[in-house]
Amino acid sequence: MEDGGFAEVEAVIDGDAESLLLFRQGQSVRAWLNVCPHAGRRLDWAPGKFLKSKEGHLICAAHGASFELGGGVCVAGPCRGDSLRAVAVTVVEGEVRLA
Repeated sequence: MEDGGFAEVEAVIDGDAESLLLFRQGQSVRAWLNVCPHAGRRLDWAPGKFLKSKEGHLICAAHGASFELGGGVCVAGPCRGDSLRAVAVTVVEGEVRLA
């Protein structure tokens, strides 16, 4: 995954299969559930394909909510003030793992 890029992966969390959104910034990776807090739909417009604004925000493909990528807070759109649900991950020898 390129610096500033996104990826979608499947992971088992608390016994349930979940779609995760990964965002890489330098050597660090942040992860959130691939679910918009507005209507519970996936954020990607096609599997693993995410929209990013010129300001560097993640854009939900369903209704246009914008999320800043530091903490996943919605800064514009129908769920302003809500946040994406973070998932703790670590990077070990170049591999992203659940923390």
